[in-house]
Amino acid sequence: MKILGLLLAVISLSGIVLAQVKKPSPTLVKIPYSKSLQALVVTTPGWNSVQGTARLFERKTVNSAWKQVGNNFPIVVGRNGLAPDSEFTDLKGETAKHEGDGKSPAGFFPLTFAFGSATDPAKTALPYTKLDEFTECVDDVKSTHYNTVVNRMQVGNFDWNSSEKMLAVGAQYERGIFVGYNSYPAVRGNGSCIFLHIWKDATTGTSGCTAMERPNLEKILTWVKPSKNPYLVQLPVEAYDGYRKAWNLPNLK
Repeated sequence: MKILGLLLAVISLSGIVLAQVKKPSPTLVKIPYSKSLQALVVTTPGWNSVQGTARLFERKTVNSAWKQVGNNFPIVVGRNGLAPDSEFTDLKGETAKHEGDGKSPAGFFPLTFAFGSATDPAKTALPYTKLDEFTECVDDVKSTHYNTVVNRMQVGNFDWNSSEKMLAVGAQYERGIFVGYNSYPAVRGNGSCIFLHIWKDATTGTSGCTAMERPNLEKILTWVKPSKNPYLVQLPVEAYDGYRKAWNLPNLK
């Protein structure tokens, strides 16, 4: 009986150890757009538009003028257009971005890390995550990992019922960049798993990402430098023009 009791105690303690999970990652610190020296500017004709135009801009210092790098190129956004980040409270009449709305976020968002399934990942200075069968982006609003990319075999706390199996997406995720929308911290229900990635074609919208031809995405990957705090600036043209002077946005004309 004593031996049996000891075994049960060991099993119980083992269960406690196995039940232990990793501590949640610390809240990310958002470097403001005002400190950015690189901007990917995406504009669309209107809030419901799927197709739009992208431009790359740089400036030497935060007090310098923005200068365009290269030519404009086409993109597609969410299948239902754009929706403003909840921080944009002055955009009256527009419903803020939320989970499952099929819209891409409108606002100013850091470009934080690259990912891909390609065996020959594009050269990039961004931190790089190689996708495998266990790489998932969690969109379950009840999860402590909501709006993060995790490896289910390494994360420690498997507490979600819904996620995007990123490797299974295929060619569209051979190259990609995580957009730091709703990440500082993530607010449950405000939207998740927003990326730059390769498009299906020039007219098909996404579930909320911004997509483009592969060569253009590879150009961004080799261009962005973490030290320059690269940002995605994404707005309908009318809203962009309204914010341009107040936020010192690049002049598109």
